[in-house]
Amino acid sequence: MKLQQLVEEKVGMLIVCTFVVISIGLLIEIVPLFFTKSVTEPIKGVKPYSALQVAGRDIYVREGCYNCHSQMIRPFRAETERYGHYSVGGESVYDHPFQWGSKRTGPDLARVGGRYSDEWHRLHLLNPRDVVPESNMPAFPWLARNKVDAEATVQHMKALRAIGTPYSNEEIAKAPEELADKSELDAVIAYLQGLGLALKNVR
Repeated sequence: MKLQQLVEEKVGMLIVCTFVVISIGLLIEIVPLFFTKSVTEPIKGVKPYSALQVAGRDIYVREGCYNCHSQMIRPFRAETERYGHYSVGGESVYDHPFQWGSKRTGPDLARVGGRYSDEWHRLHLLNPRDVVPESNMPAFPWLARNKVDAEATVQHMKALRAIGTPYSNEEIAKAPEELADKSELDAVIAYLQGLGLALKNVR
């Protein structure tokens, strides 16, 4: 029986062949990235997130902001002219999980750091239409009321250190002090203001 006929007639054989083909693709495309410096080492200017930024990133993920905003500028002229330098792997070595993707209901946020003032972000998160009248983004008023969970952030920083983020004992010990009396809104703004600064002005 020919292999093609066997695969077409036997579902089990089709599953096995599919698995083999996907495995070969992973070996060729994915595995080499684990040993590529441009992907595994931070580019100049990229530092681990501060405690407040870690808290903000957790809230960003919790609130599902990634469903509408990617953080990946593709190397296409239409995108680089609007957002700046295309995204590189070395920018995201401290992101677990990374926020890359190409779905954009809202604008890409890869280079949003420093583009607007803290007050602009505050207004935008509390009521987006105050600063962007045509926005369909929901408001997040509870962020201003909720305080940052310092203990959860400390535990997250310890987990990040366990997988390679170079946090010192001192940085982790000082986290509760940095987060004292900070609202979730403060944390999200700190996170957004730190995005993409290393390549922000590169064209």
